[in-house]
Formats: sequence, structure tokens, C-alpha cells
Amino acid sequence: MPLREQRDIKEIEGVLNEILNTASPPVARCRLLSSGFGESYALNIAEDIRGHKECLGCGNCIDICPFLFREPSRRNKTEQRTSMALETIVGTDCDECDACVLACPQVDTTIKNYVVNHRMIEVMSRLEQRIGDEDEPDLDLFMEEAIADKY
Repeated sequence: MPLREQRDIKEIEGVLNEILNTASPPVARCRLLSSGFGESYALNIAEDIRGHKECLGCGNCIDICPFLFREPSRRNKTEQRTSMALETIVGTDCDECDACVLACPQVDTTIKNYVVNHRMIEVMSRLEQRIGDEDEPDLDLFMEEAIADKY
């Protein structure tokens, strides 16, 4: 859980956009831009880690990654469940959906809100362009199910 005093987006917006525009999972770099552990962390350790920005290794970013959902064999490359492992096994094949950023408990809420409010339209338009692509059968199935559930 990040600190109460979180990063002001205006101060980091340029760097944040550069990170989010890179074809690589952005979660580790977004975590480093964040404020670090808050006082309410529940880890059972003696050391005071307030303000530290290390990855917890919770695996939320790995679990949420749509690319790894489509190519689960890549998960076999490592047992680690860290943001750095995600960057290594996904690399430039990243969908740039920013789901990993939203799933990470270490990324400041201000950064997550920025992603939702300023980036999701771009993400959704990129996904829309891939509908009908023969290499994306899961996306087509998802759309068919979503439309069927609506009616």
C-alpha cells in the first residue's frame, strides 16, 4: 500500500507517458515513480520499509497479463512472480494494455487514476483494431460472448 502522500501527476506526467508509450510492461517503472510503502503495510518483518519501492512478488501483474493468458508457455521460463520477471518473459510483445499497472498494489493511486482517465480510450481503440485478427481468436470470442450476454 503506497504512502498517503502520493506523487503529483503533473510532476511526472512526461516521464509517465514515455513509460506507458514503450512496448514493454510498465509496472516496474510505474512502481518506481510511486511513493513507496505506506505505514499500513502488513508484512511481518522487523525492518521499517516505509517509502521503499521494491516489488512484493505478489504476482498480480503476471496473473492479469493478457499476453501471458494467450501464451501461457512463457510462464515456464521462471518461477518468479515479480514485475521484473514480467518484463523479461513478455518484453516487447507487451499489449500495452496497462492492466499490470492497475493490478499492482505498489503503484500509487494517482498513477492508476491517470491510466484509467487518460489512457484507457487509447487502449480500447488498439484492442478494437485487433478484433477480427486471425491471431487473436480469444479477443473475438470475448466480443461474441459480450454481445450475446447483452441481448
